[in-house]
Amino acid sequence: MSSESAVKLYHFPASGPSRGALLAARAIGVPVQIQTVNLFQKEQLKEDFLKINPQHCVPTLDDDGFVIWESRAIACYLADKYGQDEDDTLYPKDLKQRAVVNQRLYFDASSLYVKIRAICFPILFLGETEIKESLKKDLNSALEFLNEFLETGKWVAGHSLTIADTSIYASLSSILAVGWDISSFPNIQRWIKGCATIPGYAENEEGAKQFGEAVKKNLKTNIK
Repeated sequence: MSSESAVKLYHFPASGPSRGALLAARAIGVPVQIQTVNLFQKEQLKEDFLKINPQHCVPTLDDDGFVIWESRAIACYLADKYGQDEDDTLYPKDLKQRAVVNQRLYFDASSLYVKIRAICFPILFLGETEIKESLKKDLNSALEFLNEFLETGKWVAGHSLTIADTSIYASLSSILAVGWDISSFPNIQRWIKGCATIPGYAENEEGAKQFGEAVKKNLKTNIK
């Protein structure tokens, strides 16, 4: 690809899913132009962005006129199109290995991130100042599954880094920045240390910190 990449990512650093797409791009090694869309300032509702994505969400990818959104769909697309053929571990071509990666991606999309969002969205946008115990239990139940996934491998889908790790870490780093206690999940703690080796890790941490500060500003008390 040329130094002036044709791949543009509409991105908001505080957004976990948006960081998941960017972290996947960094791991794959595809250069992207970043166009910031500030959700806190409702820039996703501007007419020019609505023309690109009528669902007005980030991340949104524009690859030389091909537009797609949804973080995990973007990660899969980038891995398939720009991944190195000699090293397909990020999104394996082997059907069984890929199925495990897909399962972990869907776990993030349908369970883990959903439960993180259920906690944080009302605090950020609906005036909530406390976290309900039921929501804490819901998230911890998802973390128990994640901890179990990591029982037999270094990474969430086995022994190699995949786009499932970039997706799940981007989601989890958001709630970690709020102060979530993961002391009961030793496998997750070990995996988090390994995630520091992912290309784009520091960039992700900056966005997660921005998210965490925004949530904590509206909380009455710290998470226990």
